[in-house]
Amino acid sequence: MTQPARFTVIVPARYASSRFPAKPLADIAGKPMVVRVCERAAQSGAAAVHVATDDERIASTVRGHGYSALMTRADHASGTERIAEAALALGLDDAHIVVNVQGDEPLIAPELIAHVGRLLGERSDAAVSTACHEIHDPAALGNPNVVKVVLDAQGYALYFSRSQIPYPRERSGRWYRHAGIYGYRVGFLKRYCTLAPSPLERTEALEQLRVLWHGHRIVVVISQSDVAPGVDTPQDLEAVRRMLA
Repeated sequence: MTQPARFTVIVPARYASSRFPAKPLADIAGKPMVVRVCERAAQSGAAAVHVATDDERIASTVRGHGYSALMTRADHASGTERIAEAALALGLDDAHIVVNVQGDEPLIAPELIAHVGRLLGERSDAAVSTACHEIHDPAALGNPNVVKVVLDAQGYALYFSRSQIPYPRERSGRWYRHAGIYGYRVGFLKRYCTLAPSPLERTEALEQLRVLWHGHRIVVVISQSDVAPGVDTPQDLEAVRRMLA
């Protein structure tokens, strides 16, 4: 019987944010948000959990709660580039799987993290794994902040968009919301950092379109339940606090 693929979770966490400075350190029921994320990641069965940050305040807080923190450069254009630097610093083998769990997802399900890591291990032809769930709220279909994904018959992503895709010409269909969690092999992380940004990526402001533009495949976990909301604004933080209370 084949053993599930081992994976490492790396959590990118920046201190600076135009909308919400110091967000990773925001208190949620007595613990900083980034520590809440680490706790969820540790429950996923990951071989290790590391926070990749450019700020000593975040690193000190993470270490103070018993988790690993890696200092990375401050000039990364994306979280993917930050975790690529961290993976290199850790000396991980090219075949090793890294799951990127965002530092503002304190309610993410450990089972989803595990599923994203395992699925990439099962699909050797995929460069990346990610997740989605079905959209039930009609208002979300037209919301550009809700990223949609369409899949092929084998569960690979065809396209991601802020627009409603597919278009409901026949007034019926099924729509999926993309969840911002990714699995990568370390070898592809290294390659990703050499890929030029794509026109589609610039138009939609969606980093994952760079992967598809350059001909790589993204396999998608379909979560049977809605993925818990992340924290983008102080209002989101209050909502998460109420959920945990």
